[in-house]
Amino acid sequence: MSDNDDVPFNRNFPLKPGIVEEVRPGLRRVLCNNPSPFTFTGTVSYIVGQGNVAIIDPGPDDEAHAAALLDAVRGETVSHIFVTHTHRDHSPNTARIKQATGAPVYAEGPHRASRPRFESEKHNPESGADRDFAPDVNVAHGDVVEGDGWRLEAVATPGHTANHLAFAWPERKFNFVGDHVMGWSTSIVAPPDGSMIDYMDSLNRLAAREEDLYFSGHGPEIPDGQRFVRFLIRHRKAREASILHRLAKGETDIPTMVRAIYIGIDPRLTTAAGYSVLAHLEDLVARGVVATEGDPVITGTYRMA
Repeated sequence: MSDNDDVPFNRNFPLKPGIVEEVRPGLRRVLCNNPSPFTFTGTVSYIVGQGNVAIIDPGPDDEAHAAALLDAVRGETVSHIFVTHTHRDHSPNTARIKQATGAPVYAEGPHRASRPRFESEKHNPESGADRDFAPDVNVAHGDVVEGDGWRLEAVATPGHTANHLAFAWPERKFNFVGDHVMGWSTSIVAPPDGSMIDYMDSLNRLAAREEDLYFSGHGPEIPDGQRFVRFLIRHRKAREASILHRLAKGETDIPTMVRAIYIGIDPRLTTAAGYSVLAHLEDLVARGVVATEGDPVITGTYRMA
């Protein structure tokens, strides 16, 4: 997207699906072959530790990827499975890995929306949510889970989904940030699944932490993580300013705003861009800056308050 010049995105990620790459000592990653405009080259699963290991984000319902992960840990014991959030490109493969290894599953909880649905909102079964997922162990912000030679601390990062967690490895200054922060693109925040208010709070929470090397659910690792997060915060504020600039010209709807703000966007991402604008509008309406008739919904018209 042409207006992302303020964020130093890195789309150089040569990892091939199914190959095990030791990205740092004691940390391996395996790419799933599920590329798309939303997943970049695919979902990245991580193997933490050596001998007795944890797997983070087993990925989508994909037998070949499960086989590649299990192959990568042949002769080792999988003691823990962690899931950052319940989108269908991250959590459905958990069942296969659990069945093969017997390892308990750690996550915040089942999928839930960031707020109740409004009457006028149609339930979209294709929203990408994995509604079958349930962890064995519910993990809350600040909980620490230890394994053989590693120690992960749960960091609540709602926004992309309500149940999104990052897993920090404070001793190594690593943070497994799921889809909350990605090096190749901005994250999608689509209400009611996601919340821009929560998302911005979570960015600030990450920026205040010590970890500076981020491992994301898609794309390459992100060095200097806090600085990158500050770029993202500025980028979102600029996006909000663009929306307000358009509304200053008069009442309008979301498709009109998308056309004005996202110049040259991949047409496959137009719907997602609309939901991202809605997430900003929801925040602006809550703050009393913008007004709309009834609830702030995708089909609404908006004006300055």
